Amino acid sequence: MAIALGALPVAAQAETLAQALASAYTNNPNIESALLSVKSAAEDIALREAGKRPTIGANITGDYSWSVANGGFQSDTGLTGGLSYNQTLFDNFKTEAEIEQARALSDLSGQALRNAEQNVLLSVAQAYMNVIRDMQLVSSRQESITFYDAQLKSANDRLDVGEGTKIDVAQATARQAQAVASYRAAVASLQTSQASYQRWVGHKPSNLTSNVGFGFMMPASIDSAIASAEERHPAILSAKAAIRAGQAGTDGAQAAFGPTLDLIGSLCGIGCFGNTGQQGVSGSVRLSLSIPIYAGGALGASVRKANLEQIKSEVDAMATYDEVREAVITSWSTLQNASAQITSAQAAVASVQQVLNGVIQERDLGQRTTLDVLDSQAELTTAKETLIQASSSRVIAMFTLIAATGRLSAAELKLPVSLKSGDNYTSTVEDVWQELRTVAD
Repeated sequence: MAIALGALPVAAQAETLAQALASAYTNNPNIESALLSVKSAAEDIALREAGKRPTIGANITGDYSWSVANGGFQSDTGLTGGLSYNQTLFDNFKTEAEIEQARALSDLSGQALRNAEQNVLLSVAQAYMNVIRDMQLVSSRQESITFYDAQLKSANDRLDVGEGTKIDVAQATARQAQAVASYRAAVASLQTSQASYQRWVGHKPSNLTSNVGFGFMMPASIDSAIASAEERHPAILSAKAAIRAGQAGTDGAQAAFGPTLDLIGSLCGIGCFGNTGQQGVSGSVRLSLSIPIYAGGALGASVRKANLEQIKSEVDAMATYDEVREAVITSWSTLQNASAQITSAQAAVASVQQVLNGVIQERDLGQRTTLDVLDSQAELTTAKETLIQASSSRVIAMFTLIAATGRLSAAELKLPVSLKSGDNYTSTVEDVWQELRTVAD
């Protein structure tokens, strides 16, 4: 890693990966959007809880009537006003099932927030390392241009004194042109990586450092990684919440076959007795029991659909378990492969550098050709770029593995940020029975 990152300048105020992750967590709109979805889902709980509470309304009615009969005009006015009260006392536990379903869907949206958080943080790590990788490639290819420029000058000088050939000059010119093209491609790739970085982090990259850290997050073995994923991965927890929602949906559909008992009350305080001249108040209280008998097949269809949705959630959960397990194994294997590639590339860089130095000396003694030097430099460039790619891939694989285990979060990474969660909002709105337009988070 040190060899690959040697070309990167060390800045006094370098932006670490932890700082980039913290900035993205604080400012990224994807996370904020997911947080708003959590709060919106929490309101569904409050909506279902309202089904257990009464509804009270006030009504005032004014009327005017007139008639023309036998050549005379008659009119009458009236004003009535009162209160109405309606409460469902029993609905075969349908409301309770709907509340449970709303809570399960709220939990699901909470896991969607965690999933969005993981995706953003993983994208930040990828963008961060891509910028470092492309900066190193630009530097490496710039060094290649400098080397080939020197070799082209050397070939021309040797030709001038009669020790070289035009073929040597042509070969050096061709390699120099290839180096320039590769350099321009690296610059274009760096600009793309910088744009991706700004998208996820919220500002342009500046003085990035290769001191990644977060080694404490790595699982000890593949078995522990799989166990962590099954316990913590938001996709699996979302699948469990979906099963809960499906079960509650089935309970609610079956409850619709049962009776419903409502308490209905009314109170009249204005114009209760019409034009009789009497003054006073009147009221009534009644119980209403309704039992569904036939609804055109709608009730049965609702139950069948709910059962199918519940079965589907269970099948989807099995698929999710398989996908997460596959992601863990794949990322673990990728990490191991990248580590092996780094070891191999480090050895290759060291050995090829010695070969290049020896070939140059032999060329100067007339034992090697300019083409041998150019080929050795090309091999060294390839080895360096392999090391750069492997070093970047290893860090990305590390974060991919952390995400696959379900631990890629601001809390687990110990980022210096205020954690975003809809838990406080959810617990608040569940107990709100007033008709408030806003609720403090």
